[in-house]
Amino acid sequence: MAGKPKLHYFDARGRMEAIRWLLAAAGVEFEEKLIESSEDLDKLRYVLSSFLLSKDGSLVFQQVPMVEIDGMKLVQTRAILNYIATKYDLYGKDMKERALIDMYTEGVADLGEMIMLLPLCPPDQKNTKLTLIQERATNRYLPAFENVLKSHRQDYLVGNKLSKADIHLVELLYYVEELDPSLLANFPLLKGLKTRVSNLPAVKKFLQPGSQRKLPGGEKSLERARKIFKF
Repeated sequence: MAGKPKLHYFDARGRMEAIRWLLAAAGVEFEEKLIESSEDLDKLRYVLSSFLLSKDGSLVFQQVPMVEIDGMKLVQTRAILNYIATKYDLYGKDMKERALIDMYTEGVADLGEMIMLLPLCPPDQKNTKLTLIQERATNRYLPAFENVLKSHRQDYLVGNKLSKADIHLVELLYYVEELDPSLLANFPLLKGLKTRVSNLPAVKKFLQPGSQRKLPGGEKSLERARKIFKF
């Protein structure tokens, strides 16, 4: 029997949170090996061979996130997400559905990246960046997803079946609400999707206090990341 997937990242959302969400939505229990220092990261990057350090460790591109699953040590977020989605039937029934799922997922990633990088913005630029995120959310991304749901009047984005696109979008909607709860006011179908996915038993469990879901990290989380990744 295969063991639980093991996630290697630091104690924050970052690029691992979408992986946590997807595993949780699939009902898959997972373990986390938290990176707490730059030394922990180096242990993944390097192996000791004949008393010499070699860059042949567990990280192909010297980066995390990394997930140990099915005997593999996978890196690169999209590769990890696609493997999980395929394994747990969250990636459509054919090539056309997968193309749509990928397209919607990339749209989610565009806005999600802006939100994720906001804490790294210089203080004197933060309000300008926040205004841009709000504008892009309400005038570009949220209307696009609302129109998809409106066009077919089905419960989910693709094929009337839960996919990774729905899970990633709902995760994004939580982040949008954290920035400004009013941003979803004019998007009833998106609010309906958020409620629908949030009430799925596996997701509902993940949203409960004390789960492996990460909350906003704030300045302490950012400082911890700086020490680990030395930026």
